[in-house]
Amino acid sequence: MENNTSLQQQLLEAGVHFGHLRKKWNPKMLPYIYAEKKGIHIIDLNKTVECLQETANVLKNIAKSGKKIMFVGTKKQAKEIVTECAKRVNMPYVTERWLGGMLTNFNTVRKSVKKMQSIEKMLSDGSFDNITKKERLQLSRDKDKMEKVLGGIAQLGRVPAALFIIDIGHEHIALAEAKRLGITTLGMVDTNCDPNKVEFPVPSNDDATKSIAIITNYITAAIAEGLAERQAEKAEEDEAEESTENALKFSVEEEADAEASKRGKAGAPKRRVPAAGTGGRKPAQKK
Repeated sequence: MENNTSLQQQLLEAGVHFGHLRKKWNPKMLPYIYAEKKGIHIIDLNKTVECLQETANVLKNIAKSGKKIMFVGTKKQAKEIVTECAKRVNMPYVTERWLGGMLTNFNTVRKSVKKMQSIEKMLSDGSFDNITKKERLQLSRDKDKMEKVLGGIAQLGRVPAALFIIDIGHEHIALAEAKRLGITTLGMVDTNCDPNKVEFPVPSNDDATKSIAIITNYITAAIAEGLAERQAEKAEEDEAEESTENALKFSVEEEADAEASKRGKAGAPKRRVPAAGTGGRKPAQKK
């Protein structure tokens, strides 16, 4: 309980409880609203803590299973925070424009990523030394443009298992694509949005930098925990496998040694026992 209280205090200090003006509210957010103050809705932080812990737990388990979670936050306040948090846990992220079809037309997007990577490689290894300065400059500009939009998903080989969205109203295209593909959706939901549009909503102020930072950092810490547990399990499995291999090797060696000593005994020449009374000498020949 203490832990919840301190988390609630941190959320309060970060202004997570501030919603939108009453006239902008979505009635479906009613269960998450605590009160109204000076025409602004106040979010119930007890509900926020509950939802945040549930969301963190879901993301921890996804990370533990080795699947990818995509962070989406193209709002000015969210860009830096999302980039920094996603990089910390080596997850894909989108902080510039969401390209239509980034998930539903993933193969085409992958082709663009490969094109960007090949230009990057050619520029660095000197393959373009024989082209003109103007052409090289144009390619560099193209690469930079692509890097800006696709840089966060460059290492993503397949569609992610989940999407963590900063403002579900602002990122409605990303949300619609994820829904269409059956991808798990989680996100920060302010009082002007419909919480039913995401599977795991976190009622919170999605406009203030401090609020975005505290929620995203909490989520990132849970993902990091899941990744660490996965690593520990892997290490344990490897250790168990190694000890099994060693035991097997030892028993095979023991069997081989036993077999060899058996063969040695069977193949040893038998000692001739001298005839009685000869004392081991040949009988003297008669002259």
